[in-house]
Amino acid sequence: MLTGKNIILGICGGIAAYKTPHLVRLLTKSGANVKVLATASALKFVSELSLSTVSRGPVLGDMFAADRSAESDQTLHITLGEWADALVIAPATANTIARLSAGMCDDMLSVCFIALRPDKPVLLVPAMDGHMYESPSVRRNLSVLATQGCRILEPESGELASGQCGLGRMPEPELIVETLDEMLEPLPDSRLKGRQVLITAGPTREKIDDVRFLSNYSSGKMGFAIAAAAARRGAVVRIVTGPVSLATPSGVERIDVESAVEMMEASSRFFDECDIFIGAAAVADYRPETPVEGKLKKNEPTMEIRLVRNPDIIAAFSAGKRPAQLAIGFALETAGGIGYAKEKLENKGLDLVAFNVYDRSTSGFEVDTNVLTLLDRDGTVSELPLLSKEEAAGRLLDAVEQLLQ
Repeated sequence: MLTGKNIILGICGGIAAYKTPHLVRLLTKSGANVKVLATASALKFVSELSLSTVSRGPVLGDMFAADRSAESDQTLHITLGEWADALVIAPATANTIARLSAGMCDDMLSVCFIALRPDKPVLLVPAMDGHMYESPSVRRNLSVLATQGCRILEPESGELASGQCGLGRMPEPELIVETLDEMLEPLPDSRLKGRQVLITAGPTREKIDDVRFLSNYSSGKMGFAIAAAAARRGAVVRIVTGPVSLATPSGVERIDVESAVEMMEASSRFFDECDIFIGAAAVADYRPETPVEGKLKKNEPTMEIRLVRNPDIIAAFSAGKRPAQLAIGFALETAGGIGYAKEKLENKGLDLVAFNVYDRSTSGFEVDTNVLTLLDRDGTVSELPLLSKEEAAGRLLDAVEQLLQ
């Protein structure tokens, strides 16, 4: 899909900039026309000569370069915004992410970001120390940019320039090109286009006292992957999520909650208008009957907490849904248990259940992959192989589209 596409590659000042000549070569080998914009800091990490050689053109960075004397070149940042089919910023540093989220535009890269036509995709590839990436300010700025429609390619875990090992490595150029290729692929005609999709995601927190709660290991990755995939298919997507550290997918409306009761209240506001409800959240089955004000003290050798049942959100939707609405649920077990998934499908009146096993390594909570078995109301059972959660989300939505027939 990159043949003949015009790509702006923005490079920021991080150690991962050393990978960008290879990224430029992959883009040009894929048939793309590439113009490189580098910040002054970026050229401390990778040479201008290397980038200009592989891109077969000058490296742009100075808004007021002396050698751009022709009148037409004085508005190069505007013409680049019209020329580009996509903008990729890799690596995207904390500084540049903050500047873009604040709307600052006083260098070539930030001005081109502002001038890019609104229907053109932006791919941000953050790379930095893991503690920096997880900081509230960086997460907030990424969330703002994701809400504006930017695609965030999450960093990988591994050895960092600091010598530590953790989250923050820039993904390999091959994955960046693959992601960009997917973003530029024409959307197929989808039965989800224009339909209202409501998704729950993540864990819930059930308050014990002012500093403690009951919860689970859900990261929200599966629900967010479904939301992103549904939005790419043209659906109008809302996601009601418990506490997670994930950027909001492009084109998705996000409602943050904590407890199961709050998730029920937020979700039920959209029950009537949604066409498809997908319950991907790991909702706590029980909550403390009487949360304590302040902090419980460990004065006694034992403690008893009385628990009461939480509302069953997907069952509540299913019980009152119209014939044209679809209810999709998840069933997770630690071993076996597909019979439980079949019972859930029947007892809750669902149209489809996605069954998976939590094995702490490839499937279930916190990991980036999943193994789903899809069971629908007509008795069809589809066993999917090990897939990334993004791929699994696509296969799940394929099954939903079959039900819409």
